[in-house]
Amino acid sequence: MSQESRRTSQTGVVLRLGSTQTLAWASSYYLPALLAAPLAAELGLAVTQVFGAFTLALVISALVGPAAGRAIDRHGGRAVLRVTNLLFAAGLAALGLAQAGWQVWAAWCVIGVAMGSGLYDAAFATLVRLYPVSARNAITGITLIAGFASTVGWPLTQWGLDTFGWRGTCLGWAALHLVLGMPLHSLLPRGQLEEAPPVRAESAPSAPDSRVPTQANAGNGVALVLAAVFAIAWFTSTAMAAHLPLLLQAQGLSASTALGVAMLVGPAQVAGRLLEFGFLRRAHPLLSSRFATAGHPIGVALLALGGPLGAWLFAVMHGMGNGILTIAKGTLPLVVFGAAGYGERQGWLMAPARVSQAFAPLLFGLAMAHWGGHALWLTAGLGLLALALLQGLALHMARRSAAVAPTSPRPDAPA
Repeated sequence: MSQESRRTSQTGVVLRLGSTQTLAWASSYYLPALLAAPLAAELGLAVTQVFGAFTLALVISALVGPAAGRAIDRHGGRAVLRVTNLLFAAGLAALGLAQAGWQVWAAWCVIGVAMGSGLYDAAFATLVRLYPVSARNAITGITLIAGFASTVGWPLTQWGLDTFGWRGTCLGWAALHLVLGMPLHSLLPRGQLEEAPPVRAESAPSAPDSRVPTQANAGNGVALVLAAVFAIAWFTSTAMAAHLPLLLQAQGLSASTALGVAMLVGPAQVAGRLLEFGFLRRAHPLLSSRFATAGHPIGVALLALGGPLGAWLFAVMHGMGNGILTIAKGTLPLVVFGAAGYGERQGWLMAPARVSQAFAPLLFGLAMAHWGGHALWLTAGLGLLALALLQGLALHMARRSAAVAPTSPRPDAPA
């Protein structure tokens, strides 16, 4: 395949996966925010029960992730993602037809399996199997598109609730997985479209262009560091998504100002991804990851020092950092470990993050109950811990790189 035709093929794949990721996130992760209250009211449940079922779905997704990634490594993403459309459709249909609390829990269990095998990690693994050398830009591309999942999903869900009720909304999302998601996934290529890079013995990235992955014998310690960093990042992002308006009000902002500041996080995430796609695209992912991880603690400091203006700066720094980290969770393991076995490894690396994500709203809510607006210092401290872990990892990789080639500095060693 010529370089031009390969780029055209990759663009089509990115558009398809970006569209199906938007559908998957809108119909699962962003669904309870609007659906929980009317569902609970009709079935006589507490809203906390509905969110409890959603928490269970996130835990199940963490358990499913490694097996789904292994299946993508072996068979490609086309087959696996098509199955996830059936799972999403079945779970959403079961939710729309539920008549009792246990049926709601059962439906979310099915949706949890679909989330574990059909959200970003599965899409990233699909791209890495298709494009083991140039997957970084493709990963950025689908996050740019799917970054608007809440922007698209919440209005569609609200329109469905107003027009068809919560049951009809669930059935409508289920139908979209069959009539839109399934055909788009069926158009994905079957086999690898790039020649995989050779496995190397060195323990650090070795290509002059840091977008090119190579096998790194990094060991379990590096994997644990990355898993901890991603768990911290997803705890913070989920806690902010659940509590940010009330948290800002606890900082002294009015309700309307707090809502306006919270709404700025989404556009800031997209801005961060555009920054990654442009200015940072040739930087080592460890550099962009450290920059992104520092965003939330810096934002908290600006909020503490700057009053109302600091709140807007906080939203920008937190949102941009979170947007870049969404990409880094796919590209950093690719550069550190290489493309071989990427899907299964990604499932294990992200399992702690999914669990921390599941319990973040509850745990941070307890922190707010005890400390009020000062609870932000908890997530700021966690962000500094993640930054320290990444800095230690960068120094470790630089030392290993120097040990491989002690007489001349490597052009791609993490800065």
